Amino acid sequence: MQSTDLGNKESGKIWHRKPSPATRDGIIVNIIHNTSDYHPKVLRFLNVAFDGTGDCLIAGDHQGNIYVFDLYGNRFNLVQRTAQACTALAFNLRRKSEFLVALADYSIKCFDTVTKELVSWMRGHESSVFSISVHASGKYAITTSSDTAQLWDLDTFQRKRKLNIRQSVGIQKVFFLPLSNTILSCFKDNSIFAWECDTLFCKYQLPAPPESSSILYKVFAVTRDGRILAAGGKSNHLHLWCLEARQLFRIIQMPTKVRAIRHLEFLPDSFDAGSNQVLGVLSQDGIMRFINIQTCKLLFEIGSLDQGISSSVISPHGRYIASIMENGSLNVYSVQALTQEINKPPLPLVKVIEDLPKKKLSSSDLKMKVTSGRVQQPAKPRGSKIQTRILKQDLTGDFESKKNELPDGLNKKRLQILLKGYGEYPTKYRMFIWRSLLQLPENHTAFSSLIDKGTHVTFLNLQKKYPIKSRKLLRVLQRTLSALAHWSVIFSDTPYLPLLAFPFVKLFQNNQLICFEVIATLIINWCQHWFEYFPNPPINILSMIENVLAFHDKELLRHFIDHDITSQLYAWPLLETVFSEVLTREEWLKLFDNIFSNHPSFLLMTVVAYNICSRVPLLNCNLKDDFEFFFHHRNNLDINVVIRQVYHLMETTPTDIHPDSMLNVFVALTKGQYPVFNQYPKFIVDYQTQERERIRNDELDYLRERQTVEDMQAEVDQQRVEDEAWCQKQELLRKAEETRREMLLQEEEKIIQQRQRLAAVKRELQVKEMHLQDAARRRFLKLQQDQQEMELRRLDDEIGRKVYMRDREIAATARDLEMRQLELESQKRLYEKNLTENQAAVAKEMRADADAYRRKVDLEEHMFHKLIEAGETQSQKTQKWKEAEGKEFCLRSAKKASALSDASRKWFLKQEINAAVEHAENPCHKEEPRFQNEQEDASCLPRTSHLNDSSEMHPSTQISLNRRAVEWDTTEQNLIQKVRNLRQRLTAQARHRCQTPHLLAA
Repeated sequence: MQSTDLGNKESGKIWHRKPSPATRDGIIVNIIHNTSDYHPKVLRFLNVAFDGTGDCLIAGDHQGNIYVFDLYGNRFNLVQRTAQACTALAFNLRRKSEFLVALADYSIKCFDTVTKELVSWMRGHESSVFSISVHASGKYAITTSSDTAQLWDLDTFQRKRKLNIRQSVGIQKVFFLPLSNTILSCFKDNSIFAWECDTLFCKYQLPAPPESSSILYKVFAVTRDGRILAAGGKSNHLHLWCLEARQLFRIIQMPTKVRAIRHLEFLPDSFDAGSNQVLGVLSQDGIMRFINIQTCKLLFEIGSLDQGISSSVISPHGRYIASIMENGSLNVYSVQALTQEINKPPLPLVKVIEDLPKKKLSSSDLKMKVTSGRVQQPAKPRGSKIQTRILKQDLTGDFESKKNELPDGLNKKRLQILLKGYGEYPTKYRMFIWRSLLQLPENHTAFSSLIDKGTHVTFLNLQKKYPIKSRKLLRVLQRTLSALAHWSVIFSDTPYLPLLAFPFVKLFQNNQLICFEVIATLIINWCQHWFEYFPNPPINILSMIENVLAFHDKELLRHFIDHDITSQLYAWPLLETVFSEVLTREEWLKLFDNIFSNHPSFLLMTVVAYNICSRVPLLNCNLKDDFEFFFHHRNNLDINVVIRQVYHLMETTPTDIHPDSMLNVFVALTKGQYPVFNQYPKFIVDYQTQERERIRNDELDYLRERQTVEDMQAEVDQQRVEDEAWCQKQELLRKAEETRREMLLQEEEKIIQQRQRLAAVKRELQVKEMHLQDAARRRFLKLQQDQQEMELRRLDDEIGRKVYMRDREIAATARDLEMRQLELESQKRLYEKNLTENQAAVAKEMRADADAYRRKVDLEEHMFHKLIEAGETQSQKTQKWKEAEGKEFCLRSAKKASALSDASRKWFLKQEINAAVEHAENPCHKEEPRFQNEQEDASCLPRTSHLNDSSEMHPSTQISLNRRAVEWDTTEQNLIQKVRNLRQRLTAQARHRCQTPHLLAA
């Protein structure tokens, strides 16, 4: 046994290795919840509930922690913390992820396990809720407390009805009957009422139990088909009520160590069609015993005196049992492990048939004791005679031929005799007998390979053509049909295959392997020659049926012919649906008990018998629509009469037209691998497959194009919606703008009024301000007069200081002028010295040039002496002499220009000095025009550059003179600029002195 401690984890694995529950205790896992605080403690689980699939359960502890345990995915998750203890749970709602929890504050809350959010909060109870019952549809829920029961609509989470009772009569339990619209209410005075859910009309009340075995009912349980109610209380007696007959039909006495019954629950079985036969009884000693209510045999038990069970819940499919132990832990049991010994093949069947006595029975007549040995039958009443028929085994061995031997120790002939005697097989053993009759190989590997191929493309959209409400049933049907299509390609093109397979899928939805093999066996044996005329109905099979009908009821056949009704209308609908449309579930099961127990021709004879037994209403039909309706809907027909008619036809039909002469005997599926099925026109199927593939491709292209068009249309619609939304938004904005504009106008009017009031206030303030300003002005004028007087005194002091400073500056300026005159004279002497040196250098250069030229002339005279005549020699000499005279004239001109430049410079310096002295003595006179005139006079002086005749000077002499002239001009401009600056400074000082008297006068 594995144990898992949840601790502080919010999610994780339930078990860490594959569970292998022992047959002795059957425990898959033990779940405990210990805290890891400083003082660790155990958090006790209080309630547990399974969901609709049976693979997930939900459990809550006394601190309000609610966990979801996925037994299929091996995961647990903490989905909610309610912070208070939960008193009841329900996990089988319409929305699979939601659950209901009743809390200690008397409220009921609905949470979502995926989003972990609160969906709804329902209040209304004034005491603790101890029971929540959910309708089979998941639309309604009943919550029960000790003083009231309330009916809730789970779509709106609103209270629909409330059951009020007298305080003296308390409520034990109120719950829905499974798969029905009936509410059963059980009170503490042992009264039990049945109510209609929609109208709350009281349908019936169960009578009081016999006085000799009267107990106060505390706990109740109902079978899945809603036919049997089990009730118990503080006694070891258990009452079984038949809700259809509304009477107590059995009292079961538990062992003597059972003194009180704390909980009851039926154990579901996949093959009992809801009529559960095993009942779990939890007693005061903490042990839950499972008994067979028919045989009163103790099958197994869970729990012990050391590890007692507090409460227990069984999953809907009957695979798991979840029990909350007295120590607060949670045990999950495997029913398969617990029933491993029980599910072994049964011993040869012995059934006792008892006729109920006509007089009223006492409690002792109904009482049966639970034993662990052989089956006990009710004690016979003394005053009544019970007729008993016992079918004993025939040990002669005449029927024990190999031909009739079946697996698991059964014999076909014996089963046929048993079937003829009772008309059907026992409900509990029906599926076991079918598996033996059909000799199913249970090829797990082969079936898994077919399932692994996935859903066949033909059945991808099966729900569109066959909208089945149960999604689980739809998935099983889809997988079964896909496996058949992968087994043989013909079944992917068979249009009636879903109709043929559906009743078997619904019957074996919890065991898909058995479902597939039953359908495959049916097709191989009872559907022989059905596909020879594919895709048309099997004309040969329909002809056999028509021949048999013609032999046994010519009048009915003539009626069909007169109204143009063919076998495709009165026979084929029954065959392609295997009678599932015209029979109820019980009738259909009874019919197929006989079909599977006989030759494959029995199915064809059943069609003929159904028509013959319905000849009266058929002869009254004249319209084709009436015939079609008749063969597609249930009719008022006794199936036992039909079955007897079939056996009569099997015995009285001539051999030449009997179908068994044209059909093969039963052949079981092969072990290991399934046989190849190719009894169909292959070329037609291939052609149809190709055509279907082409059509499918065309359809895919069409769907893609349609999807594109739909996308475009969606975009257009979206754009239109957006445009409309934009227009609406603009309209709203316009209205809002108008509203706000009106508000602004109102605000502006208010502001204008406020401004008017403010203007009046401002005027008053301005008058006050003018008075204050006048007073302040007078004070300021007086202060200003005082300041001016102080300023005059300060100016007097400043003028005296300025006069003193002026005298000192004039003296300093005179000294500076004298020093500047000395500097100018020294510069003049330096310039004269430089001029003399330059003239000497020029004379030296001229002499050097003259010597060089003379030497050149001498050389030329020597060279051209022989060539040039004496006259030419004389002309050259004359030219030479003229050049010498020109050079001498240039030299004199240069000396004269130098003398004139010196004279003009001396005159200019003298004028500047005189002007500076005069300005110093008379500072207030304006000197700028005079200085400008002096500049004009100076500019009128002759410049050396104008005296020089460059055309008469030697080029080198002219360059040297020009350089000296530029240097003199630069020096002259510098001196002029310095003199100007000095004059400007003196002028500024003079102006300042001239302005002082004016300030004093002001």
